Amino acid sequence: MEEFTVTPWEVKGRVDYEKLIKIFGTEAITRDLLERLERLAGGELHVLLRRGVFFSHRDFDKILDDLEKGKGFFLYTGRGPSGPMHIGHLIPFILTKWFQDRFRANVYIMITDDEKFLDEEKMSLEEARHWAFENTLDIIAVGFDPDRTFIFHDTEYIGKMYPLAIKIAKKINYNLVRAVFGFTGSTNIGLLFYPALQIVPTFFEKKRCLIPAAIDQDPYWRIQRDLAESFGYYKVAAIHSKFLPPLTGFEGKMSSSKPETAIFLTDDPKTVRTKIMKYAFSGGQPTIELHRKLGGNPDIDISFQWLKMLFEPDDRRLKEIEDSYRSGAMLTGELKEYLIDKINRFLEEHRERREKAREMIHVYMREGKLARAMWERDLLDTNTDP
Repeated sequence: MEEFTVTPWEVKGRVDYEKLIKIFGTEAITRDLLERLERLAGGELHVLLRRGVFFSHRDFDKILDDLEKGKGFFLYTGRGPSGPMHIGHLIPFILTKWFQDRFRANVYIMITDDEKFLDEEKMSLEEARHWAFENTLDIIAVGFDPDRTFIFHDTEYIGKMYPLAIKIAKKINYNLVRAVFGFTGSTNIGLLFYPALQIVPTFFEKKRCLIPAAIDQDPYWRIQRDLAESFGYYKVAAIHSKFLPPLTGFEGKMSSSKPETAIFLTDDPKTVRTKIMKYAFSGGQPTIELHRKLGGNPDIDISFQWLKMLFEPDDRRLKEIEDSYRSGAMLTGELKEYLIDKINRFLEEHRERREKAREMIHVYMREGKLARAMWERDLLDTNTDP
């Protein structure tokens, strides 16, 4: 297999996830862990877990230990508002909501408008804040509990976080962030400070913190795991997802700068159909006759992989589609039509919830039970005085 690259800023090549576990030093999510989680959750696992979309972890076993002991945990994830969100961006939020629903856990969602302004050369602060608002509507539309969820924009909440952030920053030197993130001498000082700020929410509660995120975000938490115990907190736990592959194939990941690779949450039904029909890489044969004779290969077919990873939760129905496609009974066009219908129904429901989110955004950010408590709270209640 050709070499691949996975960093917080770039994903190139076809990712070998087993190899990536070794490179990042994480652990595979085993059947034993999933069976423990299923027992604790009191019901069927989410499709993202059952089908192995979330495949890697750090200390997830300790989250399960804490649940078994009645200690509980809290959830933290986020979004860098660089532009409109696509379907792949929703995956961590969908699983975060499932954890919240099953375990009544608090959820903290950081919208990093500051980091995107600092990192994106052509993005103004006004643009970053605009996309922070728009992305927040999409995140609320996932359906989080408004009394157990706090969504905050860094540029608005930084005053609360700053005193703790500078205590964290005092323990991080340039050599460390350069080694972890690859920063160079040309990196602006805002980005050098940003990792300290992103660590702060992992100290919002005295319980263990679980972060559901794509595997490329893992480096951000390595520094936290080195520092947490000196502040009297737990090392953060993480559960990592694979990338929903781009429409064009298995190379890299969906990109907002390449519209042909992604379905955006704002795409209308006609746009969805055009993109799937034109760009979705097929595992079918070049002619109908050959396809009927030889069948298709769902292992390399993007439409099937999207159904498997997210859009067809019914295991029996998915198996029927797979068998039908392999046998040649289902054509590539029919498979694409099935996916188009699934996506358009998903997006229609999402848009309806998004419109309602406009009336609720103040609850998640200011007035809900958890949000109100976070605005009133002093964040310097650490166990130690670093």
